[in-house]
Amino acid sequence: MAYQQKDYFFQKAKSENYAARSIFKLQEINERFKILRAGYKVLDLGAAPGSWSQYASTQVGKQGRVLGIDLQPIQLTLPNTMFIQDDLRKCDLEAILNAHQMPPPVDVVLSDMAPKTTGIHITDQIRSLELCELALATADQLLRPRGSFICKLFQSDEFENFRSSLRKRFGKVEVLRPKSTRKESKEIFFICLQNQNSKNFGKNSALR
Repeated sequence: MAYQQKDYFFQKAKSENYAARSIFKLQEINERFKILRAGYKVLDLGAAPGSWSQYASTQVGKQGRVLGIDLQPIQLTLPNTMFIQDDLRKCDLEAILNAHQMPPPVDVVLSDMAPKTTGIHITDQIRSLELCELALATADQLLRPRGSFICKLFQSDEFENFRSSLRKRFGKVEVLRPKSTRKESKEIFFICLQNQNSKNFGKNSALR
């Protein structure tokens, strides 16, 4: 079934000059869980077309920094935000952050990453889980103790296993289906607070 692209949230995003309707998912998450604050450093994985970075930029303010990364180019210019077109599986994010005056650890890791859907549910679910695991590995590498991690997952039989992995790392793990999610969508969001990781940041990188 084709998406009804020009629904209420599509029109609202357009009228408020956001790159995509997905901004309202992050806005709802932030209003409920207060994950973004002035001065924070935020890593936005799968950032294209850029609406999450747009919102995060307004929340962290002039003293904060946002780095968005995606395989696709992002055609936005924001005063406290940098965009990188690269493959998260191959790039050295720690080096990139340092090069952009945003040395790790970061305060928040966001992931709205989603696979290109095939229409084969099991395939799409597996690929979604793989992206969540990649995002979690990135958070393991770069997120500060007591920092926050948000990621999107297509619902599947692996839901409980992945949530268990998150609960081993974070003091609080919540699940939310934002109001702006399309009715036909199977996506849900994990909101993970109070990172328990106490690693030393620097030379030992799980993603290198």
